[in-house]
Amino acid sequence: MTKKEVLTGMKKYTPFQQAVWRACMSIPEGETRSYKWIAQQIGRPGAVRAVGSALGKNPFAPMVPCHRVIKSDGTLGGFSAPGGLKAKLKLLKKERTR
Repeated sequence: MTKKEVLTGMKKYTPFQQAVWRACMSIPEGETRSYKWIAQQIGRPGAVRAVGSALGKNPFAPMVPCHRVIKSDGTLGGFSAPGGLKAKLKLLKKERTR
């Protein structure tokens, strides 16, 4: 799936979800950002938990790399994809070694 196809596919979701996923797409490979960072980027600094919920419903992985979003304290947070947190950690380690 191309970036253009993802952006087109997002149109059937809520504006909030679209904003979260677009912000997530801006996180460079091998780097992480917090749920709080995403919330601030989209102008909704109090919506940290809602950001997590939107990422948990992300149908566009890996083009929307939700595995790059962690908690502000540096811990992994959640991951709803198959394999859960073990899979998230594996993806992050793989990106950091490229």
